[in-house]
Amino acid sequence: MLAYGLYQGADTLLTAQNRTGKPVDVNDVIKTTVTVLTLVGAVLTGIYAYRKQLLAEGDAHRADASQLADRYSAAAEQLGHEQAAVRLAGVYAMARLADDWPEQRQVCIDVLCAYLRMPYEPEHTATGFKTGEREVRLTIIRTISDHLQDPTAPTTWCGRNLNFTGAIFDGGHFSRAHFTEGLVDFGGAQFTGDTVNFLDAKFIGGTVSFVGAQFTGDTVGFLNAQFIGGSVTFGGAQFVGDWAMFNHAQVNDGVLHFGAAKFIGGIVSFSEAQFTGGTVSFVGAQVTNATVSFGGVQVGSNANVLWGPFPVISPGTS
Repeated sequence: MLAYGLYQGADTLLTAQNRTGKPVDVNDVIKTTVTVLTLVGAVLTGIYAYRKQLLAEGDAHRADASQLADRYSAAAEQLGHEQAAVRLAGVYAMARLADDWPEQRQVCIDVLCAYLRMPYEPEHTATGFKTGEREVRLTIIRTISDHLQDPTAPTTWCGRNLNFTGAIFDGGHFSRAHFTEGLVDFGGAQFTGDTVNFLDAKFIGGTVSFVGAQFTGDTVGFLNAQFIGGSVTFGGAQFVGDWAMFNHAQVNDGVLHFGAAKFIGGIVSFSEAQFTGGTVSFVGAQVTNATVSFGGVQVGSNANVLWGPFPVISPGTS
C-alpha cells in the first residue's frame, strides 16, 4: 500500500508538472502521497470492517441454527420420555421452538401431530394405558387449536399441513379455528369424546378431510361454522352419536361433501344453515335410524346443492 501511495503521489505531481512546466516540490509529493495513502487506507478499512461484519453475522447465524437444532433434539427426547410430566414439558418446548424457528415450523408441527397418531388407549383398565397420557394429548390439541385462532399472528400455524390420520380424539376442541390453505387430514380419525366441537370454525381455502372419520361421541358440533372456499369432505365418515349439529353453518364457496357418509341413530341437524354458494353434496349419504333436519335452511341461487337421499330444497325457499 505504501508503494502504491508513493507511486500515485509522484504520478499526480509529475502529471501536473507536465502541464505547468514548473519543477516538482518534494514537500508536495509527500503531502499528496499522504493524502492518497489516507484515502486508500480508509477504503481498505471499510472493506475489512464489512467483511468482518459478514463473517460475524455468518457465525451468529450458524450459532443460532445450532442452538435451535439442540432445542429440537431436547424437545423430541422429552416427548419420548416415560414420565408424563416430562412429555408435557416436551410439548411446550416443541411448540415454543416452532414459534421461534419459522424455517422449521412445519417440522415441529409434524412431530406434535405424529404424537397424536401414535397408538393410544384411553381406558384406564386396558392394557397399554399410560397414566397422564390423556393430559399430554389434550395439551397438544389445545396448543394446535390456539395457534389456529389468528391467521395474521406472526406465530400462526394457519396454512400449515396438519396430519391427524387415524388419531384418537377423546377430548379437546377446534372452536374458532381458521383452516386456511394447506392440507388438514382427519382421515380415519376417531372422535370419542363427549363433545367434538368445531364451533365458529372457518374453513377458508385448502383441503380439510374427514374421510372415514368416526364420530362416536355424544355431540358433534359445527355450529356457525363457515365454509369459504377450498374443500371439506366427510366422505365415508360415520356419525353415531346423539347429535350432529351443523346449525347456522354457512357455505359461501368451495365444496362441502358428505358423499357416502353414514348417519346412524341420533339427530343430524342443518337447521338455519345457509347455502349461498359453492357445492354441497349429500350424494351417496346413508341414514340409518337417524333424524335429519333441514329446518330453516336457506339456499341461494349461486349454490349447487346435491341433495342425495334428502328432499330437495329449491333456491329461495327454506
